[in-house]
Amino acid sequence: MVRPTALQDRSLQWPPRPAGELLWVHASTTERYMALCDVGHRLKSLRPDLSILVSWGPEITTRPKIEGCDLAVGAPPEDTPSDVRLFLDHWRPDLCIWSGGDLRRVLMRQLAERKIDTLLVDITPKELPERTSRWLPDQRRRMLDRFTEILTPSHEAEARLLRIGVARDKLTLSDPLRLSATPPGCNNDELVHMQSILGSRPIWFSSDTDLQDLYTILNAHRSVLKLLHRLLLVVAMRDEDDLAEARDAIQHSGLQLADWDSGEEPDDYTQVLLCSSEDSGLWYRLAPLSLLAGSLARGNGGQNPLDAAALGSAILHGPGLGTHHAAYKRLHDAGAALEVDGVEGLAQGVLSLSAPDRAAEMALAGWDIVTEGAGMTDHLLELIQDLLDRREDRYESS
Repeated sequence: MVRPTALQDRSLQWPPRPAGELLWVHASTTERYMALCDVGHRLKSLRPDLSILVSWGPEITTRPKIEGCDLAVGAPPEDTPSDVRLFLDHWRPDLCIWSGGDLRRVLMRQLAERKIDTLLVDITPKELPERTSRWLPDQRRRMLDRFTEILTPSHEAEARLLRIGVARDKLTLSDPLRLSATPPGCNNDELVHMQSILGSRPIWFSSDTDLQDLYTILNAHRSVLKLLHRLLLVVAMRDEDDLAEARDAIQHSGLQLADWDSGEEPDDYTQVLLCSSEDSGLWYRLAPLSLLAGSLARGNGGQNPLDAAALGSAILHGPGLGTHHAAYKRLHDAGAALEVDGVEGLAQGVLSLSAPDRAAEMALAGWDIVTEGAGMTDHLLELIQDLLDRREDRYESS
């Protein structure tokens, strides 16, 4: 009796292939996973019948929570003819995007035989396949030539691919594959109105705030007020169900409160303005300094810091970065973010970044990070659309 393979066991749990177009993306790192799902999310707004299937490599032990990927299958098929055939027969992808290394000769051959366009993206020099033997024919060129296009952010990787024999017209030097910012919007009339009310008053904004974070934030604000008497703290609660309890906590703290959701606006005596997370787009634009409060507790999932950076805010964050660790690190390395911990650390962070020139310098550095992968995202969206349209035309004409 022949035992079923691990993939055959897993395939029994697969749902049916959805109707319409299906894009299969494979991620080798958490950052690539998030970036590809973000691309998928944007694509589905342009192609409503599109579904996104995602697989990932062994480095990803905890799957990030992010919109865009409808179907998750875990590890890709083993590179054997039977496993690859089983996978492709079931899912019948219209296009495949493979990020990074761990390239698979059998898989690439079967994708090419089925005339499924495949893109290799974000490949780095360390991830390029090595020649297996000096004495045997080099098989790397044949495998790499099966990709429709190869995108790399590395000049070194581009040069090595050319030496292997990959045609230059298959290669594109691109930005790195990064999660893009999707900053929340706001009402422009409301923005102009609040700019006139607040004038030059200093503000800092606490976004995505939990009740457990609130007491730390209020105590830090009270400490900073001793030196910056006009400083206004805007608190956006993550959960609307916590607004009533947050209101009570602020009132009991002795700080002067304005309740935005009740229609109150800040006056010269207001020290804390309370609102819900749906207003974050307004306050990111008005506050030169934002605390991403979802990161204050260690072990938290964190929140995407690129939204705040895209709207011109310098960033304070705690140690709980979660799946957004790579984005925080880039911002931190660029001088666009500052890590704080505890009441005293938060108070010192707010005080040190309250100088307008310091916050503006950080905001400019943050904008550079936000735009780092924008060109890659735009190019990838256009390329995917073009390849899917061509595939549809081929089916219609056959």
